[in-house]
Amino acid sequence: MPVRLRKFIGTILIIVLVVVYALVANTIAVATLCNAPWWGHLLYFLLTGLLWVLPATTPNGDTGSTTS
Repeated sequence: MPVRLRKFIGTILIIVLVVVYALVANTIAVATLCNAPWWGHLLYFLLTGLLWVLPATTPNGDTGSTTS
C-alpha cells in the first residue's frame, strides 16, 4: 500500500475517532455529571480531553516527520 494512501486512511480514521470519542464522552458526562460539583466537571473533562490522545498515537512511535 502506498505511503500517501496509508497516511490518508490514518487521517480519516483519527478524525472519526475524535468525533466518536467526543460524542461518547459528552453523552457520558450528560448522563452522569448532572448533579456533580464544578470540580467534578473540570476533572472529568480534563481527563477525557487528554485521554483521546492515547489511541490516536501510533504504536511504533512514528511522529510522521520526514527528517531524521
